[in-house]
Amino acid sequence: MVESSRRPFRVALLGGFRLLAAGEQLTVSSGSERLLAYLAISRRTVPRGVMAATLWPDAPEKRAHANLRSALARLDGAGRRVLDVGATEIGLSAETAVDVDEARSLARRLLDPAAGPGEVDAGARSVELLSDGLLPGWYEEWVLAAADEWHQLRLHALEALSALLVRQGRHAEAVTAASVATHADPLRESACAALIEAHLAEGNQAEALRHFQLYEHNLHAELGLRPTSRLCELVEGLRPARDR
Repeated sequence: MVESSRRPFRVALLGGFRLLAAGEQLTVSSGSERLLAYLAISRRTVPRGVMAATLWPDAPEKRAHANLRSALARLDGAGRRVLDVGATEIGLSAETAVDVDEARSLARRLLDPAAGPGEVDAGARSVELLSDGLLPGWYEEWVLAAADEWHQLRLHALEALSALLVRQGRHAEAVTAASVATHADPLRESACAALIEAHLAEGNQAEALRHFQLYEHNLHAELGLRPTSRLCELVEGLRPARDR
């Protein structure tokens, strides 16, 4: 397999769709975007019939196949080289990298208890890779399922990354990683806990308490719930007695 960084083509799904050739963004039609995104998410060759029915579920079979042929025809030149087009199946070419593949690999390394310190890049690049959702604003069922799976994986990975950075004494970066997780899901308690722990490790008690109180308020306002005892214990002794 060609290394991701050396492949001439790249399909980007995180933060929005982009098709890149040698670092330059190519313009493609909306139908071609959906075709490439579907293949990038599936990461396998797909029968033409399955692809047509999935991408154009409300169209009659003949119209769906015609739409697929049209989307393929619009991918000429460099765009066409992104694909391996067979008589019955279509897939991405070996020359094409997908950004979410790299991000998933990073997330799984961060969550692997057997991974050693040198096996995970805990720098700013890691936070960047984990910062964006998959195809925001796309609402097809095949996108939403993949987006939800990535959402959960990246939040767990960001929390693990923040904890790793705390252990390394890199508190500012730990706060950044945990903040990305809390912005992605403001009512996620484990993300809030990671942020509080990063602030406490840095000695910023006021920041830790402020984030706890904000989370407590939002959780009650949105869901009528209170933080668990685990989260409350993190700020025990920081809150005024009347608030405990």
